[in-house]
Amino acid sequence: MTLKTQFSAAAFFLLLLAVLFPFAADAHLPLLHGKVVEWIENGQALWLLFGAVFTAVYIRPLSLENGSRQFWLWAVVWWLVLLGRSTSWGRDYFPHEPKLLFRTISVILIAALALPVILSSTLRKEIALKFRTAELPLWIVLIVVITFLISDSVEHHRLIAPLFLHVRQYQDLIEELYEIPFMVGLFLITWDLMKSEKRETALSVAHASR
Repeated sequence: MTLKTQFSAAAFFLLLLAVLFPFAADAHLPLLHGKVVEWIENGQALWLLFGAVFTAVYIRPLSLENGSRQFWLWAVVWWLVLLGRSTSWGRDYFPHEPKLLFRTISVILIAALALPVILSSTLRKEIALKFRTAELPLWIVLIVVITFLISDSVEHHRLIAPLFLHVRQYQDLIEELYEIPFMVGLFLITWDLMKSEKRETALSVAHASR
């Protein structure tokens, strides 16, 4: 795996947001009885849906060769799993439907994510190949990991939570805010990988046509 150490404008913007988020409580940002958190959650759901659709449309996994095809279909499923988890598998929008429905959705999505890895040696080899050869933006990766850990710490009251949660009533807001750079960074990493995949495919086609 190669890490690109260039500090991009996107990394600077996401890092700046991460630094400023804890001061939302100090600035007494209005919570509007939970409406602000609800708006953020809806925006996150739309972003994750966009990630799934964009990945499918941009990379067109069904047009790729064996290995790459399985990997990028699996990547689309990852976005759908994150979307499902973000919306409690749909319960947030349809709270009066039977719990069995949402449990079924969760089982189907998680199975669609896990079973291909277990059953497909082709997918496992492609994942291993991506780990060995991919070029990842170091700063974006760090921001994704750190903001995920902060969000998780705030949600579960872990040791470092007080560094970022200055007022208890802002817990949900701070947790959701830190998920924003996590999700945006995840998309930027995926987009980087997709652009590399397209370049490699174009080079292969060019070599084959000679």
